[in-house]
Amino acid sequence: MANGGIIGPINDPIVSVASTTSAITFTSSGTYTSGPQAKFVDYAVVAGGGSGGLDGSGGGGAGGLRTGTNFPITVATPYPITVGAGGTGSPFPASLPSGQGNTGTNSIFSSITSAGGGGGGGAVTCGAGKTGGSGGGGGRGTAPNAGGAGNTPTVSPSQGNPGGNSAPIPTPGGGGVGGGGGGAGAAGSNYVSPLTGGAGGAGSNVTPIFGPGLPNSGVYAGGGGGGGAGPGGNLGGVGGTGGGGAGAPGTPGVATAGTANTGGGGGGAGSNPTQASGSGGSGIVILQEKTITFAPGVWSINDAYNYKKSGTWTNAGPVSVDYLVVAGGAGGGGGDGGGGGGAGGFRSSFPGGTKISLTAVTDFPITVGAGGAGGVPTGPTSGVSGSPGSPSIFSTITSAGGGGGGEGGGPASCGVSGGSGGGAGGSSATSRTGGAGNTPPVSPPQGSTGGNNAGAPNYGAGGGGGAGAVGGNGTTSVGGPGGNGSANLISGSSVTYAGGGGGGTGSGTGAGTGGTGGGGAGGNSGGSPALATAGTVNTGGGGGGAPNQALGVGAAGGSGVVIIRAPSGAIISATPGTNTVSTLPAPAGGCKVATFTVSGTLTTG
Repeated sequence: MANGGIIGPINDPIVSVASTTSAITFTSSGTYTSGPQAKFVDYAVVAGGGSGGLDGSGGGGAGGLRTGTNFPITVATPYPITVGAGGTGSPFPASLPSGQGNTGTNSIFSSITSAGGGGGGGAVTCGAGKTGGSGGGGGRGTAPNAGGAGNTPTVSPSQGNPGGNSAPIPTPGGGGVGGGGGGAGAAGSNYVSPLTGGAGGAGSNVTPIFGPGLPNSGVYAGGGGGGGAGPGGNLGGVGGTGGGGAGAPGTPGVATAGTANTGGGGGGAGSNPTQASGSGGSGIVILQEKTITFAPGVWSINDAYNYKKSGTWTNAGPVSVDYLVVAGGAGGGGGDGGGGGGAGGFRSSFPGGTKISLTAVTDFPITVGAGGAGGVPTGPTSGVSGSPGSPSIFSTITSAGGGGGGEGGGPASCGVSGGSGGGAGGSSATSRTGGAGNTPPVSPPQGSTGGNNAGAPNYGAGGGGGAGAVGGNGTTSVGGPGGNGSANLISGSSVTYAGGGGGGTGSGTGAGTGGTGGGGAGGNSGGSPALATAGTVNTGGGGGGAPNQALGVGAAGGSGVVIIRAPSGAIISATPGTNTVSTLPAPAGGCKVATFTVSGTLTTG
């Protein structure tokens, strides 16, 4: 018995995978419990669409749309499902100081998170479309405003597309119109003419995965059309296929909401004072179970003995673990006094929180979010907001990337929402606000709001929010400090993570300090540090905002980290080799700690 006690050959498994159910559709949040034979699912996860902006502004971006096949699941196991709400349409006057639309809410199944669509840009103030699953269209301004970036945070395959650009004020024969919101299948259109807003980007058809019979004919995540503005009776853009709402004309008319349970973006409002923007459509989650059948293989007795002797035989049952999941910090804004980048979202069960139960002998993908790039000016008066950080993901826990710091100088811009919000860019216009933290909302909160800007003489930008504190407001003398991060003992020693980036200063000799937990300092045009400093790697710290235009590059955010803590008897491993598993000494009782500094796989024995 050369095979170690087994008579006959050791069998290789013969695998067959087939669908066993029709599509299971979630139009609101709930729980999916896998069937007794289910091993895989095909999925479509659509987030809520963003709402349109106000006053002849951008259409809302569609919610992110992510699909996949043969996604591994555990039999007879409950999985929470989150169906994201659409961003709420804004009444006139603006419910937000900028008149920007509201971003939709994420939809989540297991480790798959689709990001809410970006709100449409407002008119003149903070006119750029917001980033999101698909980006919002740009709002009309004194110069064309750009649509927001899609596929934010970045995933592969892409979950969406950018919004379209707006027409400036004034244009021949009209008063400016908004760009269309991006869709899952196509970018939002730029304004069609001085009289017509941009069309929303087309959505995507998922019937090739699930077959016919789905709600809305299986087409989801269309962008909202851009709004029109007077004089001249400008026309609103049409909504994209897949539930995108139409933009309102400049004359009396109504912006259309995105269709419910499609993730469609809302239409941009016209300039008539009675008009509100269209709300985004809520999302949807679609699943289809598959089973796997195979002729099982067998272990040899020698193999079983050697694995047991070495302590690498399988765990007896599920393993309950604690976690720390920190996303990538955002980049600081570029230009003349850029806002500090927001810290990456910070979520942890340790100590005293709810642990996660992991099935034995299973691979669990781990995503460690990258830090966002700092804003790089495109011209002498053209600052650029910092890029958002990317999310970090473990099992059902997703921490959102930090929100980018606002661009400095000229019209400046508001900070971007995220795990923690970015600080507002410095400018003589003092109405710029920091981005919201804890976006999307979770409990306990994963981050804090960024700070607001200030005016002359030194145009201090706001600091980025941190996990433990809001970003400081800029003053007329100095940029605001980054919000402090939060300390955690999961690794066996106290380490502080997720500090916000400091705000830059357009002139003078002061700049905002970075928050504790890896936040980078803002740039200081008249002192030290002259250049903005980056967030610390594997802390999720936000990057510092840029100093004056001559040095006006924002600093990058720090990458995130994921740490898993298992009991002493558990068998776990981490790949690739840059990730580690260590055993803690007393009094931690030999607990095992897997630290992921790059994306990889946690395997239970």
